[in-house]
Amino acid sequence: MTGRANSVRRRIWASAAAAVLLTVWPAATPAGAVDDPPAPVTGSATYFDGLGSPYGGCGMPQSELDSQDFVALNVYDTPGDYSFYPRPLTGANASKAGLWNNGLNCGRYVKVTVSDYCTGVNDGAPGQAFCRNGSWVSDAYNGATLTMLVADSCGDSNGWCRDDPYHLDLSKPSLNRFAKNGTPVGDMYPNHWNNRHMTWSFVPAPGYSGDIRIGFMKGAQAWWPAIAVSHLPNGIHGVEYYADGAWKQAQTNSDMGQSYIIGGVTQGATRFQIRVRDVSDALVNGGRVYSFALPASCGSQCGADYTEASYTTTTPSGSPSPSPSASPSASPSASPSPSASPSASPSASPSVSPSPSPSASPSPSASPSAKPGTCQVTYQVASSWQGGFTANVTVKNTGTAAWPNWTVTWDMPSGVGLVSGWSATVTSSGTRWTAKAPSWATSLAPGASASFGFQGSGSSSPGASGFACS
Repeated sequence: MTGRANSVRRRIWASAAAAVLLTVWPAATPAGAVDDPPAPVTGSATYFDGLGSPYGGCGMPQSELDSQDFVALNVYDTPGDYSFYPRPLTGANASKAGLWNNGLNCGRYVKVTVSDYCTGVNDGAPGQAFCRNGSWVSDAYNGATLTMLVADSCGDSNGWCRDDPYHLDLSKPSLNRFAKNGTPVGDMYPNHWNNRHMTWSFVPAPGYSGDIRIGFMKGAQAWWPAIAVSHLPNGIHGVEYYADGAWKQAQTNSDMGQSYIIGGVTQGATRFQIRVRDVSDALVNGGRVYSFALPASCGSQCGADYTEASYTTTTPSGSPSPSPSASPSASPSASPSPSASPSASPSASPSVSPSPSPSASPSPSASPSAKPGTCQVTYQVASSWQGGFTANVTVKNTGTAAWPNWTVTWDMPSGVGLVSGWSATVTSSGTRWTAKAPSWATSLAPGASASFGFQGSGSSSPGASGFACS
């Protein structure tokens, strides 16, 4: 065994509701669950090839990152416990949060300094010591530095991601870009690597200029306006959107810490106003308001993984800024092509982390109703991952009279729990679930349809059955 390891994580986030027709409100991410570590700290380091597609753990495509030198932080801090816990970590599991902090450290920068090399076995095996049968030694690479962007998360079931709270998972192409005395080291990887120690601390964005970037995610639309916010001076801890005359707090898109589900200035509108809070919970640029619309290139729904939105800004006093801001002054570099296979032996590679992945091409299925000929229900799994899924339901009035206060009931398999619902009042009683019309759309005209959705815990298969309308 060489002691090197390659954390190959092909992140395949579902296009978080490419088929969702109405606004989704995932569980809120608890703020301030994890304090910043004392600076600087030292932990073991591993590497991974790339973020995967379409999004990394922060909700950004790799090609849109401000830096191609990026790191992943630990999802969990559970020494000796390598179990999976649903993300985001809430309730009784909140105390298990690592420095990923449910995504709240996304978009921040860390200054990383090369530290000691391990002369022994350093494979991150669960329940085993780091650098077994050897010792940590200083060498010519100690002191080389690189400033890197937090863009991903490490939730794998190994010693690095669970037992070492200050572990860093580094982008593999960055390893030989660490510089000492102004010169890249060039050859630290592979022969002088062995998951050596790294010393690091959070720092503000280096040489920051320009303004934030705002982009719509795949599937975004008036009723599911999912955005990703990047080019941040000091991370992001919240987004607020202006709707119906008041500022409202947006919810994070799962624990993808740079992605938020906002709302239009009025119900279902395609124009938006937001303001952003940084890692200190201060309003970015003194509370600057960013006004933008769903890009024309999206049509009714964005098809690309990332569609940048141009915006205008307004100062807190209400005066518009001199000119619109389409993008920051710094342009992200092109994404490198991730390697197709690990360079280290499988025994030294951490396992794939439990990130959401698309369900296996679900087909909509119509279910019979309790009143044949009066309604039709279509159920579709939109996305699924280990321990959870989201589903969309469309109900159509196939009768000749209006359907007041529409209600749909159905059965879910034992072991599936309701996390949240949207665009209807969704409740569960054992395995029987109910959705009632929302207050703003209580009646369905003949031939009209309504859509709602929900997030469930457990397996998405075998799925829902026994739909009935009343």
